[in-house]
Amino acid sequence: MIERIPMSIRGNKKLKDELRQLERVERSKVVKAIEIAREHGDLKENAEYHAAKERQGLIEGRILELKDKLGRAEVIDCTKVSTKRVVFGTVVDLIDLDTDEEICYQLLGPEESNVKKGSISVLSPLGNSMLGKEEGDEIIAKTPGGTREFEVIAIRNGDFA
Repeated sequence: MIERIPMSIRGNKKLKDELRQLERVERSKVVKAIEIAREHGDLKENAEYHAAKERQGLIEGRILELKDKLGRAEVIDCTKVSTKRVVFGTVVDLIDLDTDEEICYQLLGPEESNVKKGSISVLSPLGNSMLGKEEGDEIIAKTPGGTREFEVIAIRNGDFA
């Protein structure tokens, strides 16, 4: 069974744009670099050739990875998700019960998460522990840094990833 990958509309577009760039631009650049390096002679000791071949392998690997993820993508419009409970795409305001610090995260897929920009993966310890919670619920998240406790202050929809 194929495991679906939840993804926002914006995240899906970002991956499609990256795939298009790799297939249409980067692939031809690396082929030219390989051709030029071949002209320099002995391939055994040709660092430019080996670097270009390595780059080509990385590009082809990323293309395959992106095609797989896009093929399994379950695209979700984060502006239309229910805000009764924490679900993929919701923006959640939390209070850290140990420090009284307020934090805000949007729950997104692993490919889209970026803590510095205010989004975390639904697969992360905190993201996973928030799923299904309602305003006023307490969350206990077992993180690599230890167990942390939060309270859900507000849930809203949005798409600021």
